Amino acid sequence: MYKQWLVLAYLEIPAEFPMASTCLQLSVTNHATAHTLNVVSNLNKNHEMKQNILILLCLILTNLSFGQTSENGLKMISDYSSNNPEIRDILQFEGIEYLKLKFVGKELKEKSYQLTVKEIWDGKIVRDTIVFDSKTIGIEQFEKVNDTILNLKVISKLTNKNKLKMTFKFPRFSITKEYDAIETNEYSLRNIAEESKMEIGYNKKFYLLAYILPYEREDGSKSWCEVGTSGKEIEKWGEKFGIEHYLLFEMKFE
Repeated sequence: MYKQWLVLAYLEIPAEFPMASTCLQLSVTNHATAHTLNVVSNLNKNHEMKQNILILLCLILTNLSFGQTSENGLKMISDYSSNNPEIRDILQFEGIEYLKLKFVGKELKEKSYQLTVKEIWDGKIVRDTIVFDSKTIGIEQFEKVNDTILNLKVISKLTNKNKLKMTFKFPRFSITKEYDAIETNEYSLRNIAEESKMEIGYNKKFYLLAYILPYEREDGSKSWCEVGTSGKEIEKWGEKFGIEHYLLFEMKFE
């Protein structure tokens, strides 16, 4: 294991570098190629810019893996972006978020799996819906995990119609959903189970992902990491950080 700190130049549009994860200090495996832990830039106050603010970003610019293991033996491995540098460039240019998750556990086999989403506006849950439930797919061989490993890819972006379009790809099927959003390029998909070190396990829901806007401080600086790593009272982020809108995803194996 090793720890590394990197500081890069200011990025005005975070959507162009969508592979965001944890902030400040990380432990990564030896095969990880490169990562960005913190991005800070002091803007020239006399220079006219579209956004004259100090922005704090937490970015993963290249392929990177993180592992998380629960007390009950369920392990989640996260991979960000792509191994191919040309594909990474395209993802960044198009503002596409690409996250690969692998769940590993002896008790995972023969479990059903469900993903739900809470749409939170102005601090209130306005919708709580099922993204998918393997038990209701209608194909018997898809209803339960048939191995001790379950892979999931999440591909998402903000469309020009102000919709958060998300595709959830499993080995044998995929599902695409769209959710209302505000007109901004500041959305960031966060793996909050990993980022906030949330508990994961079997037979009860656990927080997995959040699609968030940044927290804007009094001095004008913005931070996605401060939101994603706060951990506690996730459903009250709207009130705590003044975030107008975000999506909160929960996973369940049973």
